[in-house]
Amino acid sequence: MNPGTFSFWLQPNDPTPSLLSAVGFLVDLERNGIGREELARQASPTMAADTTQLTPAELPMSRQRPLYTRKALNQWTAEIAHAFPDLSMPQAAGLAQWSFGMVLARCCALTAVAFLLSKLLQSKYHAVRQRLREFYQEAHAKKGEHRQDLDVTTCFGPLLRWLLGDWPNRQVAVALDASTLGSLFVVLCLSVVYRGCAIPVAWKILPATAKGSWQEPWLKLLEQFQGIVPEGWTVVVLADRGLWAKWLFEGIRTLGWHPLLRINQGGKFRPRGWVHWVPLASLVPCVGARWRGLGTAFATPAAQLECTLLAFWGEGHTQAWLVLTDLPPEASDASWYGLRAWIEQFFKDGKRGGWQWQRTRMTDPRRAERLWLALAVATLWLVRSGDADEAGEVQPLPELQVVSAACRPRARRWRLVSVFARGWVVILVALLTHGRFPLGQMLPEPWPIVPTMPEPADALSERKQVA
Repeated sequence: MNPGTFSFWLQPNDPTPSLLSAVGFLVDLERNGIGREELARQASPTMAADTTQLTPAELPMSRQRPLYTRKALNQWTAEIAHAFPDLSMPQAAGLAQWSFGMVLARCCALTAVAFLLSKLLQSKYHAVRQRLREFYQEAHAKKGEHRQDLDVTTCFGPLLRWLLGDWPNRQVAVALDASTLGSLFVVLCLSVVYRGCAIPVAWKILPATAKGSWQEPWLKLLEQFQGIVPEGWTVVVLADRGLWAKWLFEGIRTLGWHPLLRINQGGKFRPRGWVHWVPLASLVPCVGARWRGLGTAFATPAAQLECTLLAFWGEGHTQAWLVLTDLPPEASDASWYGLRAWIEQFFKDGKRGGWQWQRTRMTDPRRAERLWLALAVATLWLVRSGDADEAGEVQPLPELQVVSAACRPRARRWRLVSVFARGWVVILVALLTHGRFPLGQMLPEPWPIVPTMPEPADALSERKQVA
C-alpha cells in the first residue's frame, strides 16, 4: 500500500498531529509531551529527523507479549483436560491447540492452523507445526521416546458426557448418517442434533473404495455409549432410509435408546389386532394424512419386527414419512423425524461452510479420525458459545393479530445466523477485545409436542371385523 495514503495522519503544518496508539486509540502527541523528533527516536534510532512521510509500519508499538492469548489457550487446555481425563497432557495440549487454532483460522488445514498459532503465540512455525502433526500421528511416527497412539474411540463417551454436562432437560435427539469425501473417505457419523445444527460425538472413517457391510462399524460406535447417558433420559436415534436395518434397530435398543428409523414405502404392515397385511403407503394415502399405531412391520418372516409405525405425509413432500420406533404411539410422532435434517447442516459446516474438510490432503483414515476429534471439539465450542449468546438476545413475541388469508405475511425466518456462525463471532470478538473467555452453555430448544390424533376410522372397522 502506498505510504502516501496515510499522509493525513501526520501533516507538516498540523501543530497537534494524532496517531494510533499501541492499544488502537487516537492520542494527541503534544498533549503527551511527544514531539516529532522524539517520536522518530522512539520508533528507530536510525530514522531521519524529517517525519513528514512516517508510515504506519514505523509507528512505535508495544512490545508486550500476547499474555491474554496465552491465558485464553491455557484456560481452554484446562477445559479440555477436565473433559477428557484419560488423555495425557501432551495429547490434551495438542487437542486444545488444534481446536483453538481451527476456530481462529476457520479451517482444519495443518498449514493454516500452524501459521496462525505461531504468529499468535510468537513461536517458531516449524515447532508448532510438528506438535500439531504429532497429535494425529501414530506412536512410531513421532519423535522422542515413550510416545503413544491416540485411541479416538476412548474419547467418544467423555465427549458426549461433556456435551450433556449442563443439559437442562432429559430429552436428546441423535442422528446417524454417512457422508462421503470424494474418492477418499466415507464418514459414518453419530451426532447430537441441536438448534438447527449437529455436534458429532462418534465417527468411523473408512476408505471410500472399501467393500463390505457397515454393520460392525455402526454397532461398535453405539457400544462406546453404554452407560454414558444417565437413567431416566429419553434418547431418540434418527436415521434415513438408506441406513435401515433390523440389526441397527435392535442395537439401538440395547443401549436403552429409542430408534426412529425411516423405511421405504414398498413394504407391508399389519396393525395389532388385524388379520391381513396392508401396504405401508395405504395408511397415509394423501397429503396431510397421519397414522400411528402398534403392529408388525414387513411380511417376510426373517425381517418381521414388532414395533410402532409413525406415518405422516406433510405438505410440500413428494412421499410420506414412514418411521419405525419402539416408543408407544401416544408418546411419539413422525414429525420428530424432521430433526434429522439438522445433521446436514453439520456436514455443510464441516466443509465449505466452516472447517473446509473437503480440502484435506490426508489419505490415512486413522489419522483423519484423530483430526475429527479436534473438529468435533471445535464445533462443540462454537455451538455452546453461539447458543449462550443467542439466548441473551431472545426478544418477546409480538402480540397476535387476526389477518385474512389474502394478506397473510410470509413465513418468518426464526434464525438468521446459525449458532455455529454466531459462536465463531463471539469467540473472535472476545479475543480481540480481551473480554471474558467464552465457554458457552447448552440451552436446547423445547422438546416437540406430540399432537393429539383420533384413532383412524378404517382401523376401528378392521378391528371389528377381526372380533
